[in-house]
Amino acid sequence: MGREAQITQTFVELADTFVKDFDVVDFLHQLTVRCREILAVTDAAVLLAHPGERLHSPAPCDPSPAFQDLLATALAQGPALDAYRTSTAQRPTRQAPARARWPAFTAQARAAGYHYTCALPMRLRDETLGSLLLLRTDARPLPAADLALAQAFADAATLGLLHAHTHERQETVNQQLHTALHSRIVIEQAKGILAARHHTSLNHAFNAIRHHARNHGQLLTTVAHDVINHGLLTPGTTGRTEATPE
Repeated sequence: MGREAQITQTFVELADTFVKDFDVVDFLHQLTVRCREILAVTDAAVLLAHPGERLHSPAPCDPSPAFQDLLATALAQGPALDAYRTSTAQRPTRQAPARARWPAFTAQARAAGYHYTCALPMRLRDETLGSLLLLRTDARPLPAADLALAQAFADAATLGLLHAHTHERQETVNQQLHTALHSRIVIEQAKGILAARHHTSLNHAFNAIRHHARNHGQLLTTVAHDVINHGLLTPGTTGRTEATPE
């Protein structure tokens, strides 16, 4: 699939929040996947502050411990937090200003191999839900066209979330947003169980959970709880899932 087709598909995915059994966690994860596939970035993460005022990282991202530790720091300091607080893009052009503004975050990012970071607000007019954090191992700034496209993705995702929030399912989606803020631990635990049990990668284990959730119309957290409690999935070689025989 060409880049233009990928971009079109991404906007369709970000607009498709009126579907039955809309899964906020899967929606946010897919946004980060598309950023890595389409933009000139190494990693991406969503930091969400809705509902509530504090930033959280609800979507499962890259499984590396260094990246997970960096996200924990990003909740308290860094471009993602500033993008959310100011509702403006944070894109430092040199490392020196970044070190002065966010010393702990910048040092940890460099230690994890990231030499350029920026963040874009997830906003719609006066409402900001969080931010989209982008990281590169390349020290060069992100191309202007990719920055503009990333902001468009963030805006589309925000619009999709707000539409889902108001379209006859406000209570359900609001509860999902609350749940999403605390779901990553459950999903990470399920990934670890599957990966250890079947000697596969964490990323492959997550794909198995995600496939099963989509194929059976379930939420990611529901499948993750099933894995933890019953061990019901076997990651297949193509990312498909199979039921473990009882």
